[in-house]
Amino acid sequence: MAIESISIIGLGLIGGSLAKAIKKANPVIKISAIDHENILSRAIEDSVIDGKLNSITESTQSDAIFICLPVNESLNIFRELLPLLKENQILTDSCSIKGIFNDIWLSSKSKGIYIGGHPMTGKEKSGYDNSDSMLFENAVYILTNGHNSGERIKEFSSLIESLGAHVTFLEAHIHDMIVAEVSHLPQLLATTLVNTISQHKDFNSLSFAAGGFRDMTRIASSPFNVWEPIITQNKERILEALDSFKKELESIYSAIETNDFNELAKKFESARVKRDVIPKNTKGFISQLYDVYIYVKDQPGEMSKISTALFNANINIKDIEVLKIREGSGGTFRLAFSNQEDAAEAKKIIESIGFSTKI
Repeated sequence: MAIESISIIGLGLIGGSLAKAIKKANPVIKISAIDHENILSRAIEDSVIDGKLNSITESTQSDAIFICLPVNESLNIFRELLPLLKENQILTDSCSIKGIFNDIWLSSKSKGIYIGGHPMTGKEKSGYDNSDSMLFENAVYILTNGHNSGERIKEFSSLIESLGAHVTFLEAHIHDMIVAEVSHLPQLLATTLVNTISQHKDFNSLSFAAGGFRDMTRIASSPFNVWEPIITQNKERILEALDSFKKELESIYSAIETNDFNELAKKFESARVKRDVIPKNTKGFISQLYDVYIYVKDQPGEMSKISTALFNANINIKDIEVLKIREGSGGTFRLAFSNQEDAAEAKKIIESIGFSTKI
């Protein structure tokens, strides 16, 4: 049975982006949603959804239900819907913790299918206004389904992949351990770093902060009301990650205090090698794309020349990033491609129309 209808509970950044991406990739799928009336009206005007839900329980009329709300609200609705699910009906969520959902599901006697979901992507600003049909392009989309199998999982995975995402399956509690280290810990460190250097009363260090500091601390702008339930539900894993970080920080402190520069050099080199292994080409943490770097002059039409040439050669650009730019001079752009052959061919084409490149 194909997925022909979807209900989305919450049309914020993730829910709105899912609706837009699904409608764009699979226009025949009927999408219904529940949110504030003004949001629903706009989504219908935008042709993003096909209808409104009058209640949470009406979502059980769809083949698949997406819960796209903050953790605590999602848990409440999750518990409400579990006993109402029909056989082969899919229930999924988009929260950044999965263990608690998995445990509740396993203790239930629901007839449906639960597939935990965590799209590893986002923006600094939330809400339907900032939703984007391209949000999932090249993003890792984690699914947790250790107790599920069969065609329904394949159908759901295919739906997510149709949005441009890379599906990765993880056991729920392993997922929570990983995100504690690569998502939750960085959030707390960014918050701590900003607060630490802004303690001076005589001068403002932040006024001298450059791009590197801004990049490291960008996520410090995240609102606490989003993070409170995440920290509450993943407390043990987060404390383990903080404990590991504290020990590493104490080790660096000791090396500096004792002038042990050999030890510091080892740590710097170890970090450099390990950092270079991190995928550069995805919004999440597992995938592979192939980069071409291009120097582009600061004048109208330059990027249009490149994109037109690649379009004519039927080469698809998977991602574009501005790395460095100087007004009046130019800048370096990164174009990413899905395979090595496309990257190599793109390099030749771009150079043939007068641009300097490197891989």
